[in-house]
Amino acid sequence: MLTRIQKWGNSQGVRVPRKVLEEVKIAVGDEVDITVEEGRIIVGPSERIRGKYRLEDLVAQMPENYAPQEEDWGEAVGEEVW
Repeated sequence: MLTRIQKWGNSQGVRVPRKVLEEVKIAVGDEVDITVEEGRIIVGPSERIRGKYRLEDLVAQMPENYAPQEEDWGEAVGEEVW
């Protein structure tokens, strides 16, 4: 697939077709890693964790017999409808 380097303000960019982004599971606004290997530019999904924890790691720590339950937040304080 051919595309072109374009100038955007003081930067340069490459337009990536939606189909390619979907294939590598990257969405608009996601961070990507850019590396150079043997004279080629490699763009891939970032492995950086946003925030302190990865959702996958937290879910993996849940007990197998976990059953969600309702929490009692106490009496209504304002105009809440329970």
